Amino acid sequence: MTNLALITGASSGIGLELARIHAARGGDLVITARRESALVALKAELEAAHGVTVHVVALDLGAAGGAEALIAAVDGLGSPVEVLINNAGFGGHGEFIARDLADDLAMIDLNVRALVILSHHFARQMAGRGRGRILNVSSTASYLPGPMMATYYATKAYVSSFSQALDEELRGKGVTVTALEPGPVATEFMDVAALGGTQLGRTRITAQSVAAFGYAAMLKGKLRAINDPMMRFALNWLAPFAPRRMVLRTVRRFQTKAG
Repeated sequence: MTNLALITGASSGIGLELARIHAARGGDLVITARRESALVALKAELEAAHGVTVHVVALDLGAAGGAEALIAAVDGLGSPVEVLINNAGFGGHGEFIARDLADDLAMIDLNVRALVILSHHFARQMAGRGRGRILNVSSTASYLPGPMMATYYATKAYVSSFSQALDEELRGKGVTVTALEPGPVATEFMDVAALGGTQLGRTRITAQSVAAFGYAAMLKGKLRAINDPMMRFALNWLAPFAPRRMVLRTVRRFQTKAG
């Protein structure tokens, strides 16, 4: 197989668009998510359009043993993963103590635990071969605490911090790690996270544009990549110097539903 990429959360949104970009460049794929029918449809589309080979692994990556089952399936193909894109993840809206704890623990399992397991396994293989690229889909949420989405913001802070440290450890071994940190994107994430009625839920940024930006950043070996220049400026040069209580109130206001 040629330039094999493993993409998690590939059934919709940014993950689906990243799969399209990689296939258009002639790369083979392993795509995974829970919805097998969506993955099978994407496989048919990409193989017909680009003549690549696409393998489907339908499973719940956040469930117990999910990441390990994915690793076993991919290793069973007998071809090295050249590109790992950890895109799977979800969020949830509401005050932490009012939310179902099981939902937040499941969020941690998918957004953090599964990503760490996959990164450990495939980064080891990449380092052994002396080449490889990892793209971890984080968020601008990684820069701030997130009242009304406390656990989600915390998981993305972990992803961005972990990605940067891993890049420093692996770059000398020929492997780069990029954290893609988009702002709000018009995908199914908004519905799953129940962000309708909030200012964040009004986004018009497309998954296609974010995927293209992130894929290019990965190829360049960039450390962190925010697609929105204004947000990049605000998070790097304004938010760090603003009073923390003001930042917290602002984030909460953006994530509080109208009415």
